[in-house]
Amino acid sequence: MNYEIILATNNKGKVKEVRDILSPHGIIVYGLSDLNLDIEMNEGDSSYEENALIKAEAVSKYTSYPVLADDSGLEVEALEGRPGVHSSRYMKECGSNRAAMNKIIEDLAGNSNRKARFKCTMCLLNVEDKPLYFTGEIEGEISGEIREGEGGFGYDPIFYVREEEKAFSELSEEEKNKISHRARALKKVLTYLRINGLISK
Repeated sequence: MNYEIILATNNKGKVKEVRDILSPHGIIVYGLSDLNLDIEMNEGDSSYEENALIKAEAVSKYTSYPVLADDSGLEVEALEGRPGVHSSRYMKECGSNRAAMNKIIEDLAGNSNRKARFKCTMCLLNVEDKPLYFTGEIEGEISGEIREGEGGFGYDPIFYVREEEKAFSELSEEEKNKISHRARALKKVLTYLRINGLISK
């Protein structure tokens, strides 16, 4: 028996990533476009948890199915954690993904501290009588250039993982889905669903 979840996003890259991770466990993942839903979700300013909850609550008004929403961000140590919770907004303010990445590279020019992390918080609604949160992180560093690859989206082309000797954009989908911040948060979601008997795999 399959378990169905609605993912609160229209981002095709994110839907594919989450679907690839969850589907082997008997979970069917629907993006908003799969259900012909066009929902405006205004993010807050304070935390990943707040933003994930805003997205999940906006979608849960239209369904009784479990709703999974995430908020993630790139935190650059030398930039005092920016863009962080404003990562998506920062890209829009810069005009494009590439412009935002170039701005971060420029801001770090001459700075030896390139440490950064990707952080993801998932919010699961319509399972218990309260929202459930699951967080994943991965440490890396900011590359000195945009490293184009076959995959990835968002800030992936400048997020370099030294252990892999590649930027996120240069990893295969299978490689990325083993180590990414979103994958680590989803593994916690899977553990919760399994422990509570909602899935068997």
